[in-house]
Amino acid sequence: MKILLIKTSSLGDVVHNLPVASDIHARFPQARIDWVVEESFADIPRLHPAVANVIPVAVRRWRRNLFSVSIWRELRAFRAAVRTEAYDLVLDTQGLIKSGLMARLAQGRRAGYAAEVAREPLAARCYDDTYVIPKNLHAVERNRWLAAAALGYEPDLPLDYGIAAAPLAADWLPSTPYCVLLTASSRADKLWPEADWLQLAAALNARGLACVLPGGSAEERERAARLASGMAAAVAAPPMDIAELAQLLAGAQIVIGVDTGLSHIAAALGRLTLCLFAGSRPELTGVYAGDTAINLGAAGAPPTAAEAIAVTGELLGT
Repeated sequence: MKILLIKTSSLGDVVHNLPVASDIHARFPQARIDWVVEESFADIPRLHPAVANVIPVAVRRWRRNLFSVSIWRELRAFRAAVRTEAYDLVLDTQGLIKSGLMARLAQGRRAGYAAEVAREPLAARCYDDTYVIPKNLHAVERNRWLAAAALGYEPDLPLDYGIAAAPLAADWLPSTPYCVLLTASSRADKLWPEADWLQLAAALNARGLACVLPGGSAEERERAARLASGMAAAVAAPPMDIAELAQLLAGAQIVIGVDTGLSHIAAALGRLTLCLFAGSRPELTGVYAGDTAINLGAAGAPPTAAEAIAVTGELLGT
């Protein structure tokens, strides 16, 4: 059996689709699983041992340069790559027009969300088979239920993201146990006040934990450096790719972050994770890994530093 998964972005959404690969592999151990994903997130499905081939797509970059000859060359190469295999199932868990069109390019029975539950109803026209999956489920479970419906099994297996990463070995890391603070987000309304980060860091330092603050863009790294300079034991991390960030998270005692894809990676890796919400709702897309992953706050109602410190203590067991 050959199966193509289509879940291209964003980072958190890609992480939420990892249990689909685990479920399929558990039910069909001999199945070949390929995955279409945005090039910047390709390292995530590569962490899953059941994923045989990752097919990068670059819609975000392509649409900025549609008149470039090189872009059209890349588009043709992607079309050839996605049509190399004849799949028994092409499963689009994204539910967008762009992902539906990618499904149409592939060879095989195409399945996805029905129009009434897809994020973009027109996407349903791209599939041979559609399924009505409740919209009030967490994104992880919606993906799992869709795969189960398309392949004819019950979605009753224990949750398994299926990924692991070796702790990062780097000479700039603290010599003491560390936590990771994910202070950056692509949306300003998701950020947590800097004064609250400093209070939280003080509580973590008092527990003997140094703080590591990564950042993606130059602006995010500048913010991380500014915050780290106000903490007793902290380091602002150098630029890292997603695979290295996964290793950094894997070695942390606890990860505390705003609503960002890296928080979801931490939860998927089984790290103690506290996700702080300020501009989005956690019910359907928050971190999701049982008692080890906690969502705190809500859109327009960010948690206080005292609340975050209390929940951190609960997670750490003291």
